[in-house]
Amino acid sequence: MSKHEQTLGTKDVFSVYQESADKLFTGLKHSVPQYHQSITNVQQEYLHAYENIVNYTITLQKECAKKAGIATSMPDATLKMLHDTTNEFMKTNSIQNQVVLATIDATQQNIKTFNDNAKSFADLNRNILQSWISLFSTKNN
Repeated sequence: MSKHEQTLGTKDVFSVYQESADKLFTGLKHSVPQYHQSITNVQQEYLHAYENIVNYTITLQKECAKKAGIATSMPDATLKMLHDTTNEFMKTNSIQNQVVLATIDATQQNIKTFNDNAKSFADLNRNILQSWISLFSTKNN
């Protein structure tokens, strides 16, 4: 019998469960920064690729229009509309980002509050369990 098997034979179910839970959470905590970095890298690469596509498309269309002799000037009203639309989009995007970040912060705070109260819940359950045990143990005596 190996030392590991001997050790397992002498532990109670709760210490084995606690050891497994500790090992699991240590592994999960280690992987979070790796996921965060990978997701950030993918987002940045996607944004860069999308920006390149837009820039290449504009350049190609500009060259095509120039070679074909197509007039590219635009009326002031159309120019104003495009500028206004871009500005409104940027405002909307800013508000959306603020809402998303506020939602993430609120979610994080709710999880933190739950975590802070977990000990209180456990203490309350311990007290209830103790009162049940004392109730039944006095009837048996």
